[in-house]
Amino acid sequence: MRARVMDRIATGVLTLIAVLIIGALVGLLGFILTQGWHKLNLDFLTSPPNIVKAGGGIGPQLFNSLYLLVLTMLIALPLGIGAGIYMAEYAPDNKFTQFIRMSIEVLSSLPSIVVGLFGLLVFVNMTGWGYTLFSGALALTVFNLPLLVRVTEDALRNVPRSQKEASLALGITKWRTIVSVILPAALPGIITGAILASGRVFGEAAALLFTAGMSSPNLNFTDFTLAGPTSPLNPFRPAETLAVHIWKVNSEGLTPDARDVADGAAAVLIIAVLIFNISARWFGTWVYKKMTSGSN
Repeated sequence: MRARVMDRIATGVLTLIAVLIIGALVGLLGFILTQGWHKLNLDFLTSPPNIVKAGGGIGPQLFNSLYLLVLTMLIALPLGIGAGIYMAEYAPDNKFTQFIRMSIEVLSSLPSIVVGLFGLLVFVNMTGWGYTLFSGALALTVFNLPLLVRVTEDALRNVPRSQKEASLALGITKWRTIVSVILPAALPGIITGAILASGRVFGEAAALLFTAGMSSPNLNFTDFTLAGPTSPLNPFRPAETLAVHIWKVNSEGLTPDARDVADGAAAVLIIAVLIFNISARWFGTWVYKKMTSGSN
């Protein structure tokens, strides 16, 4: 009888905690969206910001955030997944591997401002690139690599060993087993890590202040070369992201509607993250079904 009572109490406490967390999340999202909902229109999403007059938009900043996300994930995903495969399937259990794990843990605990200062020293000054999208992407890669490595390694290790042994017993090579058997089974966990890393890219500001910069040129969306100074696809141009723009408007904004612009930009940022997360999970589920021929 006492065990049943304790079980009900524990279940009630855990349920209450879950409800509180969900309530806090819904309240936070609701507050941000209601504060900035009145600014959400096509002109606000596509027009450039105005430094002095009211009525500016966030078009370049929104594009810069999306483009920076693509650049960062193109660099971070192959490195993170490759390192995770090595740690899970190839790395021997010795002092060198333990040193790698310790380094990953240390790297994951670095404050974003420290990563930004490192990026300023290495990717901005030492390379001579200056404040660029590519510098910001490399800094965010350093920021996200520990998460991707750990998530990939854990996802691979959680795949039932019997699947790997059955594949090897059929004479399939180890690499082919990893690609055809283990990776598809671990795909949901890897996608979860990628989504978490992508969310950090969207919301990061401190590291980008010192690498991608706090300004953006007047983008010419008819020029899609990779070298044009006003080309939106040029990775070696300064680029103020949406998160940096929110910080800048709140701290240094001179326009009469600075607060409204910041609220609207925050609402757009939240909506973009939600849309990306939902789309990524749908895409991951679709890829998983295709690779495993599963029906669930």
